[in-house]
Amino acid sequence: QLQASGGGLVQAGGSLRLSCVASGSNFRINRMGWYRQAPGKQRELVATIRSDGSTNYADSVKGRFTISRDNAKNTVYLQMNSLKPEDTAVYYCNAVYYSDYEWHDDWGQGTQVTVSS
Repeated sequence: QLQASGGGLVQAGGSLRLSCVASGSNFRINRMGWYRQAPGKQRELVATIRSDGSTNYADSVKGRFTISRDNAKNTVYLQMNSLKPEDTAVYYCNAVYYSDYEWHDDWGQGTQVTVSS
């Protein structure tokens, strides 16, 4: 189960930090990440991080957003700086993990990020 938090309303140029905790038992996480979906648009990748620490970012957020994870806490963070109105969206946490002899791809409930101009 994924529980995301940290969304809210912020002015352009401001910052927010999202957190997502994965809970359960007997699982091994491979990749965690954040995706977002703006009204009328498809869900898109924001950033992902693998268990070895390698990261991947959408071009639109490079240099402004930083993804990190605490493996001991099964938690992934997204530090968002220099926010723009076009960053407004529902942000979803995602985790790819191994449990019960198979791979799983789960989503959190989403957290709203609104950036005012």
